[in-house]
Amino acid sequence: MPRPLRVIAASFALLLVTACNSASSGGSTPSSVRGVTDGAIKVGGIVSMTTASGYSKKDTDLGARARYDRANAEGGVNGRKIEYLGAEDDGQDPARNLAAARELVQQDKVFAVSPMSSVTFAGADFLDSQKVPTVGWGTLPSFCGPAHLYGFNGCLVPTPGGTLNQTWPEGLAAVLGGARGKSVALIAGDNDAGKFGIRTFTQGFKAAGFQVAYAKAAVPATSMPSDWSAYTKEILRSGPGGAAPDAVVSVMQTPYNIGLFTALKRSGYEGVISDPTDYDPGLLAKDATKQALDGVYVLLQFQPFEADSPAMRQFKADIKKAAGGKDIPLNMHLMTGYMSADLFLSIAGKAGRDLTVESFQKAADGFSDTGTLVGDRAEPKGQKESFGCGALVRLTNGRYEVAVPFTCYPPIPFG
Repeated sequence: MPRPLRVIAASFALLLVTACNSASSGGSTPSSVRGVTDGAIKVGGIVSMTTASGYSKKDTDLGARARYDRANAEGGVNGRKIEYLGAEDDGQDPARNLAAARELVQQDKVFAVSPMSSVTFAGADFLDSQKVPTVGWGTLPSFCGPAHLYGFNGCLVPTPGGTLNQTWPEGLAAVLGGARGKSVALIAGDNDAGKFGIRTFTQGFKAAGFQVAYAKAAVPATSMPSDWSAYTKEILRSGPGGAAPDAVVSVMQTPYNIGLFTALKRSGYEGVISDPTDYDPGLLAKDATKQALDGVYVLLQFQPFEADSPAMRQFKADIKKAAGGKDIPLNMHLMTGYMSADLFLSIAGKAGRDLTVESFQKAADGFSDTGTLVGDRAEPKGQKESFGCGALVRLTNGRYEVAVPFTCYPPIPFG
């Protein structure tokens, strides 16, 4: 081979060796990492934007976008901007949830899915098997255990051996002046989330000292009842001696709650009513809805919007900016998206410049921070138990008021 050609060949070989060594040592451009380039991290979401009942979590997408926008404005994550593709609508349908997960991974090639908020998570096994870091509202068992799935406020539906968040039982005990001698009725939809909710809250309320007089996941999840009398009659006779229970706790979504609460009030029920979903000023636009929710205690697993903390002021500013400078009604779905994005960003930031699934997982193992809108966070604790913090707000004369301040309660063993 002539000398010039030998020099060219040797130089080419040297370039190949250098490139291989760079790739094997984790260079600054991990082109082999799905969804990660030298300048960007691709992220998508899965959210129930539309449902058969009309209930929507669409603002989850805006909440996530607000947090990602601020991260990008501050320079991104270790020099990379977040390329947020927005959220896929699963229609609260298991088949669509799995299809959305497949599309985000196989077609869009995302590095992570955050937020994921739905009452169904059929795509969980697929995302975990594909090693896709996924952050969402941990109201389903799928967020409790799988290596790559994280609840933004921990695992809220634990498996045996885990723990239970006592925010709701302890909060209602404070409202009632103690749980001793008090009875509670628990009702949920006939779906996975409802069944697990009944199981966990039954144990939690009993542990707090309540008598659980009624606990059923009996309401059809796909067709809202037009007549609630069968449920209200059973509930109102479930207390000691056939009397009404001291509290009725609904583990259902807003349209169902409006129907149930209206029927309870028309039946003359004067006890405490509570649910975990109806903290949304937008619901107060209709008089019938306002009347149905008046006096209801709503469980929050984050600081109330009425709080005046630095973190809450930052949240409100970020949401307003993402909404085009408009003051929009705040709701828990905005918070769900925002804090899902926040947890992802926090762990990814700790993973460093050499971002891979492995480095993300290593960063998550031992991750902790304090003073967030959901309290103190820690992983892998959050894959086994909730972060244990929450508050109760009450709708009074068309305004939400803090009934039980944001507090962190010791969890109890779940079995």
